[in-house]
Amino acid sequence: MTLIAGRYRLLDVLGEGGMGTVWRARDEVLGREVAVKEVRAPAGLPTEDRERLYARLEREARSAARIANRNVVTVYDVALDDGRPWIVMELVRGLTLAETLEAEGPMPPQRAAHIGADVLAALRAAHAAGVLHRDVKPANVLLANDGRAVLTDFGIAAVAGTSPLTMTGELIGSPEYLAPERALGHTPGPAADLWSLGVLLYAAVEGVSPFRRETALDTLRTVVDEEPAPPVHAGPLAPVIEALLRKDPEQRLPADATEEQLRLIGAGGTPRTERLQVTAPYAPLRTGGSDAEGAGPAGPVGPGPTAPMPAPRPEEPRRRRRGALLAGIAALLLVAGGLTYAALRDTGSGESPTVPPVTTSAPTTAPTTPPPTTQTTSPSPSATTTPPVAVLLFVRAVRDTYQGTCPPAEAAAPAFTATVTVDRTPATVSYRWATESGEAQDAQWQTLDFPEGGPTEQQLDRTQAAYAPGAAVIDRIRLEVRTPVVRQSNWVAFTVECEETTPPSTPPTTATPSGGTASPGGNATPPR
Repeated sequence: MTLIAGRYRLLDVLGEGGMGTVWRARDEVLGREVAVKEVRAPAGLPTEDRERLYARLEREARSAARIANRNVVTVYDVALDDGRPWIVMELVRGLTLAETLEAEGPMPPQRAAHIGADVLAALRAAHAAGVLHRDVKPANVLLANDGRAVLTDFGIAAVAGTSPLTMTGELIGSPEYLAPERALGHTPGPAADLWSLGVLLYAAVEGVSPFRRETALDTLRTVVDEEPAPPVHAGPLAPVIEALLRKDPEQRLPADATEEQLRLIGAGGTPRTERLQVTAPYAPLRTGGSDAEGAGPAGPVGPGPTAPMPAPRPEEPRRRRRGALLAGIAALLLVAGGLTYAALRDTGSGESPTVPPVTTSAPTTAPTTPPPTTQTTSPSPSATTTPPVAVLLFVRAVRDTYQGTCPPAEAAAPAFTATVTVDRTPATVSYRWATESGEAQDAQWQTLDFPEGGPTEQQLDRTQAAYAPGAAVIDRIRLEVRTPVVRQSNWVAFTVECEETTPPSTPPTTATPSGGTASPGGNATPPR
């Protein structure tokens, strides 16, 4: 197992994405488990661009480390190994919001409001430290087993007082969660993160983003030009979402009022409409001094001067906004030779296991009008149908190599431990161990029970000892689950090299002149 910076031993993969890998690791000095983020520079990337990528990674560490909040992943260290920085973070066990939505579908407004309030608390702490997140989305929100929602992946964060580290013409963030002012090329402020939070809340209760389209360009046009379809299942959360998704950043609901309303809804109350109006414009981020590296805390964000380069007002002609969007894209084409869309995925985190995008049965294009309401007293399906239990899997190697006589002894054979986590009890998980080669794996599915009121996390042990003499195996193993949801863990590689067993040799014999045989001791056997 690889040791990073002589201290952090990589155990297994928590998640992978286009930008790199997040590992579960052990801090050999302090004896605790941590999450370590590794960045993979694309093959053939020029040295200058690779250095810029590593600088961005270090910026992520500085950005997150300066934010002290229970809803932000804690950064412990930035370790240098083989010329690359590795971010060492708090290991947060749980599922991402994207995984939860994929497994369970849209969630009730009260639960979504509770999650949104935690995310907003993280954003307010970041803004107070002079940091914009710029990629708030379900894949970057961890729902920890201890009940908190944790915001991850500050890898594309903008830090006040620092120079940009992106390539010319690069569009940073996920288009469907991008604020209109950013799509138009204007300098964003804290209100841009609030817009993304509004889209996240919409996706949480409806199951799909209101702006998602077939292509990134169509999505950006929709963000700038079209109003989202009114949410159908948002209930008391609907006016808060509407207040966050106002095109003009100066007209969006401020963070303090938003958090107040989300906490109220999360506790089962209803929003106060008089608190959904904007009374003061947003302030730009404060640098907290002239430190070019952005170190040192910034002052709190509150009412102040108008944010630089505000987005066009809603009453302006739509063609003007479209023209600005197209002009911005044209400029990128001229300068960069093409529009580069970089969706940086946090893999996690502790960061999160890397997760698939939110997928539901809802249409890709949001309807222009909500379905008609009916006068009925029967409960809605969402009120009577219990969503399936969500399951999270991790597999790590206890021993991943064996060389010797076979079959190997249980204490020396490759061994693995799987951690199975469910989001609630009671639950029954149907599982099996599977190898990539299909050899030496379970033939039958087995069950793991989580009794009501019991722990939500259990471990399964596995030993691979069924190998015959002469076998030479290079394989991978994982845990597969088929109920209550279909899930597969990470692959873990292992090797087995079985030595040939040779039977005891017999003494050679020699022929005597008379046709008999003689042993090495000189005793002759007469011929027959």
